[in-house]
Amino acid sequence: MDNSCAAASPDNFCKISLRFWPGCWNWQTGWSQKPVLSPSVWVQVPLPALLHMSDSIQYIKGVGPKRAELLEKLGIASVEDLLRYYPRDWQDRRTNSLLSIFRQESCAVCRGAVLWCRRIFTKGPVGLFKAGISCGGAEIEAVWFKRTAGLQYDPLSALEREMARGRELWIIGRPNNAAGTSVAVEEYYFAGDEGAAPHVERLVPLYPLTAGLSNKFMREAVWRALEKCCGGIEDIVPPELAEKRKLLSATQALRGLHFPGTMGELDAARKRIVYEEFLLLSAAWEIKKRQNRAAGKKHTYQIKRSLLTPFRQQLGFEFTPAQKRVINEIFADLRSPRPMTRLLQGDVGSGKTVVALSALMLAVENGYQGAFMAPTEILAGQHFLTFRRFLQNLPVKFELLTSSTRPAARKAALERISKGETNLVIGTHALLEEDVRFAALRLAVIDEQHRFGVRQRALLRQKASGADLLVMTATPIPRTLALALYGDLDISTIDELPPGRQPVETISAAESEAFEIARREVAAGRQAYIVHPFIEESGDEDVKSVSAQYERLSKEIFPGIACAMLHGRMKPKDKSSVMEKFAAGEIKILAATPVIEVGIDVKNAAVMIIQNAERFGLASLHQLRGRVGRGVDKSRCVLVSESGGEQARARIGALCSTNDGFKIGEKDMEMRGPGDFMGIRQHGELDLRAGDLVEDREVLAWAAEDKGELFRRDPELQSPQHRPFRRRLLELYSRKWHLIDIA
Repeated sequence: MDNSCAAASPDNFCKISLRFWPGCWNWQTGWSQKPVLSPSVWVQVPLPALLHMSDSIQYIKGVGPKRAELLEKLGIASVEDLLRYYPRDWQDRRTNSLLSIFRQESCAVCRGAVLWCRRIFTKGPVGLFKAGISCGGAEIEAVWFKRTAGLQYDPLSALEREMARGRELWIIGRPNNAAGTSVAVEEYYFAGDEGAAPHVERLVPLYPLTAGLSNKFMREAVWRALEKCCGGIEDIVPPELAEKRKLLSATQALRGLHFPGTMGELDAARKRIVYEEFLLLSAAWEIKKRQNRAAGKKHTYQIKRSLLTPFRQQLGFEFTPAQKRVINEIFADLRSPRPMTRLLQGDVGSGKTVVALSALMLAVENGYQGAFMAPTEILAGQHFLTFRRFLQNLPVKFELLTSSTRPAARKAALERISKGETNLVIGTHALLEEDVRFAALRLAVIDEQHRFGVRQRALLRQKASGADLLVMTATPIPRTLALALYGDLDISTIDELPPGRQPVETISAAESEAFEIARREVAAGRQAYIVHPFIEESGDEDVKSVSAQYERLSKEIFPGIACAMLHGRMKPKDKSSVMEKFAAGEIKILAATPVIEVGIDVKNAAVMIIQNAERFGLASLHQLRGRVGRGVDKSRCVLVSESGGEQARARIGALCSTNDGFKIGEKDMEMRGPGDFMGIRQHGELDLRAGDLVEDREVLAWAAEDKGELFRRDPELQSPQHRPFRRRLLELYSRKWHLIDIA
């Protein structure tokens, strides 16, 4: 036991259980008897006067083993984990906010003196206690609800003893009425009580919780951890960068984030924490990019034109200048001695798939295999049909592999792939399974990359050492977001549409008007989509489902017109049949769910009707709109919305005002945040606990700029002032997330 433990105060103890070994130890046979755990025998061990960041949280006063187990459910095992478990919000409980109603939290906070108190006797299992509190010239009725049934003690007796007339206290709880004059008490603290410091007269943190833990407990645990760790919080941000950006120290920032004195202090603290997160992330991506570039590849490419030339000749159209530029960038990567890691982004209909096919043709004509992975079976199936159209009469063998592929067909396909008889494989996540083995995989293409994670693209790439990687997205990504999510990738952008593509006219209209537009277009020989948010009824009468509406559409609204339904629960062969018939023009109106959002290319489709448009995000609306306007005819997107709040109206207004995917992306990110915008919560994968990729774009730009400066000064991060940063970087992004290699 060290001196700090011996110096602990008498009330600062924890309990531990002991194991007893009744036998003896033999170096050959071990213990003569198994150790015995005796839960009835406890010893009191004084807690240390000071805590290290790596210490277990159970050594914090008031935590102990049981609560430590609950905290571990939140990922909190050490003192550092606790201090880096940031609040989700703050309540203003300062004196100038007496009788404040926090409507967003349904919470009332007030301070006053006890006017009267009494116990309310009830027959039920819950006892009541009431007190009148004089607060800001008004009287507040404070109500305590305490469960009494089955208890061996009286939970209301303490309140009867404490509530002396004239005694001042704080109460925090839920308003029982609109005026806030009656409050169901959740927390209360007496004025002058030393233990009330973390909870009142300040901006108070609120934390994400799990069952069995309260915000009161969390605040007290964090408060004590900050007290005990005074001076022990390591500052990992390089001092020259902290000075450049005028940042608080780590200790100041953690104190200011959990228990800020003012909103200004909170902003400054949060900026310091966010900058640290973004700098670590930017550095990790920089190292990953270096490792990608340093890795050699054993295969080489030569432009033989044995497949590329006939492929281009039978396309029936010329590449746009943007497509040619991007193809040149990709080919330069493929022919370089290091593996390609490139992101290809472009608006809907800009021609990304045919660019990817060009790269795959280069791989095949050099004797290699290619893999093309899509997030859904419908999209993978559509890509398969696209490949079939563009590769007809070419000596290229390709096949589709998804989780719905029949066992016998799958077994045969896997054998052909492993022998190298198949040149290209189009598939879903099924391509990542262990039994999918390639003979000569050299190029992996991932479509709609934002629906996959960092690990998934790494898994596909691991199918062949040194494979080239091309990822694509039809959701144009603002530069700052690309820095955070794809910092290890080079980026190519197709920033123009093929010639002749007319912008889609987008309007908001009533359902009857939308159906009349579809009826006219079908009469003129064109086709229409009608998209619904759900497959089946959701219980909300205002929301239309495709299953419930299909009979009405086919029999009442469009009688005599060939209609069909498409959704994700249909059998794969039925989905393929519907899409083939729609593409062939046999089906005139396709009622569907958002499964058609990406990858569907039917040039004769000229109308897109989106039912309950308020239920869709802006990026999804833009993607759905991109399914029309792919031919020479003028096309329309009609948004039907019968309800929705201000934000829904703003989304619809934004879509009607522009066809520019980059503007749509910026607006959508502002309105919904990057996690929803990208389709998945990338925060968890990148371990961003405080930073917001939208609100903190300026700080992210700082980190990206400063990362370059940091590596120019110290490429290996070996100087003494940079070692703490290097250590944290490896702990987080190498050992925990495996994003970078330790080497």
